[in-house]
Amino acid sequence: MHKPKATDFALDIAADLHKWRSFVAIGELGSLTRAALFLDSNQSFLSRQVNALERECGARLFNRTGRGVELSETGQRLFPQVKELLERAQALEHGIRADLREPVGTVTLGGLPSIGTILIGRLFAELRARHAGVSLKVLEGSSGQVEEWLTDARVDIAILYRYGPTLPEQEQALATVDSYLIGPAGDRLTAAGSVPFASLNGLPFILPGAPNGLRTALDAGARLARIALAPVIEADSLPLQKQLTAQERLYTVLPLHAVWQEVQEGKLQAARIVEPPFQRTVAMAFAKAKGPSRAVTAVAGHLVRIVGEMAQQGMWRS
Repeated sequence: MHKPKATDFALDIAADLHKWRSFVAIGELGSLTRAALFLDSNQSFLSRQVNALERECGARLFNRTGRGVELSETGQRLFPQVKELLERAQALEHGIRADLREPVGTVTLGGLPSIGTILIGRLFAELRARHAGVSLKVLEGSSGQVEEWLTDARVDIAILYRYGPTLPEQEQALATVDSYLIGPAGDRLTAAGSVPFASLNGLPFILPGAPNGLRTALDAGARLARIALAPVIEADSLPLQKQLTAQERLYTVLPLHAVWQEVQEGKLQAARIVEPPFQRTVAMAFAKAKGPSRAVTAVAGHLVRIVGEMAQQGMWRS
């Protein structure tokens, strides 16, 4: 019968990570005094910790200079390894706290500029008020970039537009959004409030280039309706799409929330596309390579609630 064995860790020098935290702080700041202020400690205590480390290592870790201290050759060699060890220890501590108590840690959110702009501010405010241990890292890019980040697990949560009646597996529909034909101020076509899809035939468009979810769906719709979409310029940049639509009297296709402020200010006009309606789904997806931690679950819950509140305000349909 196989007898289980415990892993034998023989720790001596690395047993007390607090001393190594002092080592890193002193090495980065180059001064016992500044390190003591940073660590909310005192200089004599840090000096005793350094002396203890040097005895345990059997080598000098710092050289004393007229301006403070600097890492010795041995200290320079150990510094990056010790810093990596402390970073891993901190990540482990955050993970334990996240699993056992309040959500803690950094959640990376990937999204499109047109949707992220209106969600992130409210999301940050809610997390700051209710989950102080959760921090956000936000990446914005094209739909192709966000898909790539999701596949590579560079983001924990992705907010995407999906076109079509079904969603990929493990994605959650948050809202249904109408698409609008966006035109310059004073434009007669977009002044009507709604336009048939066939009216897009031959208009001078600024549209994102392929591969892009919106562009693929528009091209498919145009083939079905037997009309021609005529982009005179391709650009993935949302600010550029809005700027050239206003200045050069072009057209583009966007959800209303992406141009809400410009429409209110009279810089752009928006007409809902009908006959048939051209809609997209706001979807939330999770990285498959990562399990949803408490922090990720908390962020996702806030996103669902925020999107629902905006639906009640008329921004889209839940």
